[in-house]
Amino acid sequence: MSARIDFYGNDLAMKVAKYLNSAGKAVADSTLPVATQELVRIRASQINGCGYCLDMHTKDAAAAGETQQRINLVGAWREATVYTEAERAALELAEEGTRLADGAGVSDATWANAAKHFDEEQLAALVGTIAIINTYNRLNVITQQPAGDYVPGQFA
Repeated sequence: MSARIDFYGNDLAMKVAKYLNSAGKAVADSTLPVATQELVRIRASQINGCGYCLDMHTKDAAAAGETQQRINLVGAWREATVYTEAERAALELAEEGTRLADGAGVSDATWANAAKHFDEEQLAALVGTIAIINTYNRLNVITQQPAGDYVPGQFA
């Protein structure tokens, strides 16, 4: 598979990515745990079918010390016993925030559950993480960016 356009070699596309990456840096610099950020990115990317982001974020999570078991079980987080209650709340919010087109939106119960585990800064970072990864998923899926060649930290 080859990309429809070289999104990462296109001047205008790189301007877009620059601003998305700035937003991502704000999230990365927050107090939201890195593990939670990566789990959310992986789950949204699974839902959206973004191989490029799955390649990136599973590798980044492993490089940051995440276990293979936890990475492998993200898609079945409800049945898995390896996630904290806070991580479960974040994954639920990520799923509902990613599936907006299904019409239900984010339920009050899901938001209240997330608010039990995260302070306002962390909630802002969590919402930002969900929004940013969904944007990147769409960019990569639309342009058919191929997956498999990502090296952890290559965009750092």
